[in-house]
Amino acid sequence: MNVDKVYIDAPVDSSLNLQEEIKRLKKEKNAVILAHYYQKGEIQDLADYIGDSLALAQIAQKIEAPIIVLCGVGFMGETAKILCPDKKVLIPDMNAGCSLADSCQADEFEKFIKENPGHTVISYVNTSAEVKALTDVVVTSTNARQIVESFPEDEKIIFGPDRNLGNYINSITGRNMKLWNGACHVHEQFSVEKIIELKKQYPEAKVLAHPECKDVIVRLADKVGSTAALLNYAVNSKFKEFIVATESGIIHEMTKKCPNKKFIPAPPEDGTCACNECNFMRLNTLEKLYNCLKYELPEVNVDKNIAEKAVKPIQRMLEISAKLGL
Repeated sequence: MNVDKVYIDAPVDSSLNLQEEIKRLKKEKNAVILAHYYQKGEIQDLADYIGDSLALAQIAQKIEAPIIVLCGVGFMGETAKILCPDKKVLIPDMNAGCSLADSCQADEFEKFIKENPGHTVISYVNTSAEVKALTDVVVTSTNARQIVESFPEDEKIIFGPDRNLGNYINSITGRNMKLWNGACHVHEQFSVEKIIELKKQYPEAKVLAHPECKDVIVRLADKVGSTAALLNYAVNSKFKEFIVATESGIIHEMTKKCPNKKFIPAPPEDGTCACNECNFMRLNTLEKLYNCLKYELPEVNVDKNIAEKAVKPIQRMLEISAKLGL
């Protein structure tokens, strides 16, 4: 076995039924698997809980099992560890990063804060633990609007790192938050022209868009919201066809919940692929999940001093969300 610093590079017997072996190891080790909606469908199907970033944070806080396996990207594993410091938090592949989190380095963000004194700092959950430690309150796409609106209208706010989400929140709240110039590489890539072509092909289809998308995509959408909000809209809608402008992994759960509805992934601007996938999310595989459970590696660790600072804005988010019924 080669214990790589980012994932376990150990041979996996091709004769194994990986789904059954993962279930066996999970039971044997009293572990709980959490998966984001953007994971591969086969991983979502093995998870004890699936959800968006807010749901995964809320769930992690309540888990009693000693081991949490977070099938998502690095900042999600960090968030779970910060909320559950006494538990072993694992992630199948530490290479599963986030372009949005990477666009906001802590030293640069700290400088930005110092250049704009007197501002409340709101950071998107898609950030490193170090950035969260510089933050007053964390938000997700599910609760960003409500948390921003919980502050007085004249509150001076820094919002980072996603400029598209920040612009969207400014537009619907009338705020003028100072925005960090970051973005998600997946949500930046959707093609307006290709979505318009899909609308011609499926004239009855409703466009569902994540607020991390560019403004021009958001303005095309019939529904703008977090992955959970888009899923709920699709489930409860009377309409039967949807063009989905977010990472295409969510379509797995949409199809499971709505087998009689059609979900068309919105394509990116470049390439011939008909869907838009996050290459980081897709680094987690059944083989890596199996080895992760078998060897209980790689483990997520967060510096104690950073964690003690970062937990406060996360807890503040969860408290505000609970009060608002989110």
